[in-house]
Amino acid sequence: MMPSQRLQDCRSLHLNEDNGRFLLLAILIILYLLCGAAVFSAIERPSELRAHGRWNRTLLNFSDTFNISLRDLNSFLREYEAAIAAGIRADALRPRWDFTGAFYFVGTVVSTIGFGMTTPVTVAGKVFLIFYGLLGCAATILFFNLFLERIITLLAVVMKAVRERRIRNSGILPPGIRHDFSAYSFPGWKPSVYHVMLILGLSAITISCCASAMYTPVEGWAYLDSLYFCFVTFSTIGFGDFVSSQSAAYEYQSLYRLANFLFMLMGVCCIYSLFNVISIVIKQVLNWLLEKMSCLFCQRCNKANAFLGRRNAIRPGSKSRTGRFGRAPDSDGPCDSDTEGRRLSGEMISMKDLTASNKVSLAIMQKQLSESANGYPRTVCGSSRHNGFSGGVGALGIMNNRLAETSNSR
Repeated sequence: MMPSQRLQDCRSLHLNEDNGRFLLLAILIILYLLCGAAVFSAIERPSELRAHGRWNRTLLNFSDTFNISLRDLNSFLREYEAAIAAGIRADALRPRWDFTGAFYFVGTVVSTIGFGMTTPVTVAGKVFLIFYGLLGCAATILFFNLFLERIITLLAVVMKAVRERRIRNSGILPPGIRHDFSAYSFPGWKPSVYHVMLILGLSAITISCCASAMYTPVEGWAYLDSLYFCFVTFSTIGFGDFVSSQSAAYEYQSLYRLANFLFMLMGVCCIYSLFNVISIVIKQVLNWLLEKMSCLFCQRCNKANAFLGRRNAIRPGSKSRTGRFGRAPDSDGPCDSDTEGRRLSGEMISMKDLTASNKVSLAIMQKQLSESANGYPRTVCGSSRHNGFSGGVGALGIMNNRLAETSNSR
């Protein structure tokens, strides 16, 4: 087979960058789900079987003791399950649909927690919930994005001030430019994604530990159960097996409910922001995996132009981009790990390059979230399509706009 024909066959197997990343992420998520299902099945299935055995023995003993048929007993239990769904419990609980109970419910709706302890049962309530949740969930997601923007801005200002103080104290700068140093240093410096991830993670852990210390004595839960409740709630999973502030009365009830609301608000904001920052790192890993896969598919790659056909990976002096994985038509060099001339564009090449590119990612995320919230488009988007880049909203579409800016500047 001729080399040109072999090259054509190799390139015909390639996908573009967006489809490749999507398929790779879908495969990894499926594998992640399969592994999680295997682990949870191995851990929880024996306990489930033991619980079924205990319950069956309890039913038989109760039926024999009180001379009640299992059919009548099961009918009674179904009625009790319906009562539980309506919010009726053996122990005294707070009213579900008074104003404070309804406020707690709508808070779980717009935050997408959805414990399931309280649900509308009327047709009018269900219809209203559809439209109410549509607007409320969208507004709350916007609030979380603006919260993340403020976190990045605050970290940028604080870390920049610390950095400037260290440089001034070191005596590196001449006295004549110290006054104007701040004006030149801030636009070109942003916090690392790892710093933001670390601070958000520590904040979430601190909030969870403090909230668990409050829930343990007030709700009567074990401390580990309280930590479990905090993660399930702050990540908006909301199983509903543990739900706070459901008893009819508490000591210092008003203060406890206020603290419960504040802990949930801060915890959800921190965890949501942490998820967005982690998604940047996940995209770096996907790009790195796609690059390795492209080198496996193509035995011969151009040393000076070996890169994925991505919107967020270009080389200096390159006027066009490859729409396929692997090498360009004129590539003839072997694959290697040389990083000379690579843009800091999210391509996971080395720890130094990755750290620098993540700083750019957070900077663009901050600007993008702000402009999305204010409702006006980025000026670079008009020419992004011409340059081969396209914009996006959120953590996974950040680098495209940045690369469009750098491409236009050339």
